Amino acid sequence: MTRVAFIGLGRMGHGMAGRYLEAGFKVAVWNRSKAKAKDLIARGAQWATSPEDAAIDADAVVTMVADDEASRAVWLTRDGAAANMKAGTLAIECSTVSYRHALDMARELRGRGLVYIDCPVTGLPEAAAAGKLTLLVGADAADLDKARPYLAPLSTTIRHFGAVGTGTVYKLINNLMGAVQIASLAEGIAIAEQAGLDMKLVAEAMATGAVASPQVVRHSKRMVERDFSGASFTAALRRKDAAYAVTLAETLLPGVPVGRAALAVYDKATAHAADDDEGKMIEIVSRPK
Repeated sequence: MTRVAFIGLGRMGHGMAGRYLEAGFKVAVWNRSKAKAKDLIARGAQWATSPEDAAIDADAVVTMVADDEASRAVWLTRDGAAANMKAGTLAIECSTVSYRHALDMARELRGRGLVYIDCPVTGLPEAAAAGKLTLLVGADAADLDKARPYLAPLSTTIRHFGAVGTGTVYKLINNLMGAVQIASLAEGIAIAEQAGLDMKLVAEAMATGAVASPQVVRHSKRMVERDFSGASFTAALRRKDAAYAVTLAETLLPGVPVGRAALAVYDKATAHAADDDEGKMIEIVSRPK
């Protein structure tokens, strides 16, 4: 039976790990909190005591963690996954990390004889659990072919952008654009509220008019109603992605004023409610000055 190690069982990773169980893989899981693995263990997953333990004898190791620091820790520390992985094993980074980190990890893991691809994803936790994510891949073509059986449980939509790192570049662009949209949406709603508009009508118009996007559709009603239950993406995570994106952009463009403006809004949102839904920034934007 093909063996997969899955590391990181947050909102997205939990559903993704479950997909491997449903597809018939032998799955070892690790997370900082074992409680998040309880139902996966009940479904047949093997609990590992460390990332290294999870990765022993695995054919592929998949990570879904918060940021560069967490990625480095689960791969490269003394009890990290790479400590005893056999040569030729796939190292699939689904986390959203910085471009520089993706390149550094590729160099380090390739130096250990491993096959590293960056494979960040788009989609909500429901899509992760249903195997309907979109995968944004940076990899050599031959490495992607080798990885396809391990990507199939997660999605049928694979966008291959080129060499290692390019999947991460696009993911950062995607999430920076999302940050801009959500920040501008919060400002627009705050203006409408101060002007005394019918906010039910405003939410309907925004979600069905020319400015509608998946982000606007998802967040406009929630912001108007101040209902932030069931958070799928936190202010802290979006702020982290926007910061990575702006850092990359500044190496490529003479200035990124829109990205920087959105990042500044997320700085405030993170200080206000880092682990709540990102749409809660409306509480900051709408405060009287």
